[in-house]
Amino acid sequence: MVNRGAGGNKGGLGSFLIGLVMMTGGGYLLLQAIIIRPSFGFSGRLFAMGGVPVTTGMVLIPFMFGVGMIFYNARNWLGWILAGASVTALIFGVIANLNVQLVRMSAFDLFVILILLIGGIGLFLRSLRNMP
Repeated sequence: MVNRGAGGNKGGLGSFLIGLVMMTGGGYLLLQAIIIRPSFGFSGRLFAMGGVPVTTGMVLIPFMFGVGMIFYNARNWLGWILAGASVTALIFGVIANLNVQLVRMSAFDLFVILILLIGGIGLFLRSLRNMP
């Protein structure tokens, strides 16, 4: 029996582990360098429908009616549709109104993060190839 590592090659296990550590470290550092700020409130615009801005409060009105209809009669499909559509619109509106920014960093920091992340992905994928 031949001792084989990841991808069926002899050195595959070392490349796999080093690539996995590099990829994890680079991904962690990249995610630590990202700042996410919300830009909405109860009167903030979630999205526009026909040129009319839809706010968070407007989305909660059909949600309240839907929940009331569900508590009155749990088999009322209109209540479930109102509540589900309102929650879906709220989730999409919140995601659409996020501001994603990178923290201030030097070019060296960015190069280290990208080399760790992309180099780790390369080593990881190379270790999975089947080599003779």
